[in-house]
Amino acid sequence: MKTRTVVLTLALCLLGLAVSLAQNPSMGTWKLNEAKSKFSSGATKNTTVVYSPAGDNTLVTTDGTTGDGKPAHTEWTGKFDGKDYPLTGDPSADSRSYKVINPHTMEFANKKDGKVTTSGKIVVSPDGKSRTVTVSGALAGTKVTGTAVYDKQ
Repeated sequence: MKTRTVVLTLALCLLGLAVSLAQNPSMGTWKLNEAKSKFSSGATKNTTVVYSPAGDNTLVTTDGTTGDGKPAHTEWTGKFDGKDYPLTGDPSADSRSYKVINPHTMEFANKKDGKVTTSGKIVVSPDGKSRTVTVSGALAGTKVTGTAVYDKQ
């Protein structure tokens, strides 16, 4: 009886984890669709973005290139609760916040020394197969804008 209870409890926990991950359409690996994207000159292009669970938090990693073609890699671990969490790998920002607007929409802000450098919106399509990220801000005195479209892998 005791073994049956433990196995059932474990199975329910795993099912709960699977359901919670399935409910967040941002989770997974996203590849940039350059043909559908538009960037201002000199903007960083995140060619791959991965959202993965990290305990009670979410780990977001990006890989791409800077405006001058150098490799770029960032990592952020936190919650989608609108609070700032440390960001590594981005010389123009030291923290990022994500705020859930609805199940398919989030807003984000990158900050350096407490000041917003870039911000934007992430919208996952209703079918969960693509997402569009709009971003704007000012980096080193230059205005940057962009619309990046990603396909789910």
